[in-house]
Amino acid sequence: MSDIAKTVGKRLRGYRTSIGFSQEKLAEKAGLHPTYIGQVERGEKNLTIESLEKITKALEIPMASVFEKIEDRRESNFSLKAYDLLSHKNAAEREKLYNILLEIDSLIQK
Repeated sequence: MSDIAKTVGKRLRGYRTSIGFSQEKLAEKAGLHPTYIGQVERGEKNLTIESLEKITKALEIPMASVFEKIEDRRESNFSLKAYDLLSHKNAAEREKLYNILLEIDSLIQK
């Protein structure tokens, strides 16, 4: 499957896990089959707009957030990789990771 399907799938998985939903719970809330959710998250299936809408409504996220900064994504662009990682974390997790980065940065600067 395409890189964009894999990226969208990873983002959806990140949003799902950040709110504590299983694939089964998301599938139930979205009115889709759990197998389909798994295939989407692994980038094995291309989403229809209707399915994406069902999933994003079930996750209570804007549909646009799934595609945010995706056109700028480059394999070597660590800023965007970090954005993808952090965007799926809750506020407390983001703060902890940021503080870790600050500590690492201060060690590098020495």
